Amino acid sequence: AKLAKITSDPVSQDKGSKTQEPSAPVFTRKLRKAAVGAGCDIRLRVSVSGHPKPVLTWYHNDELLPPSEAQESGGLWIRDCRTTDAGLYTCLATNELGKASCSAVLGWRGERADPQILRSRQQGLLLAVLFSLRICRI
Repeated sequence: AKLAKITSDPVSQDKGSKTQEPSAPVFTRKLRKAAVGAGCDIRLRVSVSGHPKPVLTWYHNDELLPPSEAQESGGLWIRDCRTTDAGLYTCLATNELGKASCSAVLGWRGERADPQILRSRQQGLLLAVLFSLRICRI
């Protein structure tokens, strides 16, 4: 089974003061909609501020994705994309003071592997090739 890989980037910190006020999570960079094709890699990126440091949880079509490396502010790598990877992705940031979430749709660029469509395309291609061969013989 293919697992999405969660990556980590440093959490945004307020550089103005040495002691940071406790704050609920806030997305400073939200998920953006995107589209992928078969076999592509994509990274869904977010940035979150908050103190204490928020923990990120990722969902695909409302189903929890198991953490593969780290649950921090960062991103979600999806490698060798398939049609099943398309859908709604949600990132939930949580700390003691609250939670925030953002979502975006990952669309599919390309065609579904529908056997009926493939068959009709293959037949059409075969007819086009045969037609071309007939023209070439004249």
